[in-house]
Amino acid sequence: MQHVKKAIADKSLSILVVGAGSSQLPGPNGAANSYPARLQQSLSRKLPGVQVSVTTDVKSRRTAVDMVKTLPAELAASHPALMLWQTATVDAMQAVDPDQFSQALDKGIRKARAAGADVMFINPQYSPRTESMIALGVYVENMRWVAVQQEVPVFDRFSLMKAWSDQGTFDLYSPTKKLDMAERVHDCIGRLLADLVLEAAKPTPPADNN
Repeated sequence: MQHVKKAIADKSLSILVVGAGSSQLPGPNGAANSYPARLQQSLSRKLPGVQVSVTTDVKSRRTAVDMVKTLPAELAASHPALMLWQTATVDAMQAVDPDQFSQALDKGIRKARAAGADVMFINPQYSPRTESMIALGVYVENMRWVAVQQEVPVFDRFSLMKAWSDQGTFDLYSPTKKLDMAERVHDCIGRLLADLVLEAAKPTPPADNN
């Protein structure tokens, strides 16, 4: 991700998170505890001296096609070096044609790159309570395939959360109105996202003046 690498070298990294409902948490402290804010905090710690800014374009019930329509305005407003694109859940819920979904991903990548931004996908979150009701598999696979073709890194949130559920790291099955667990999940996702961003960008390490 050359735009991210250059932004880090220039000491100013701007990131735009484009997503739907699962990119945010409810409540007065929801924004501060959601993964975009945790991502900004983690990157700021890992990149001392670099001004890190994470902005969001997060609205519920949007398909990939819906998001693509607003991308030009959002990209022009924030001029990000990186666009993190979280999508697919609403497409699966609405049974959007998988080919149409893939075409929207291609189009969104082109728009972001034309605006000078690198792209990273974030695939859907995993929930054992909705696994049998929402057919996410084909959309997760199409997302992976588009990413391979377009050389876009993917943060595999789906597999990560499934592993957490299977291993008992987080109880994602039991319904609860408490936000504690959701906040911990978002914190983990934010920190792991920061690791992947840096791994994909491969920033040049500071010169050793000793």
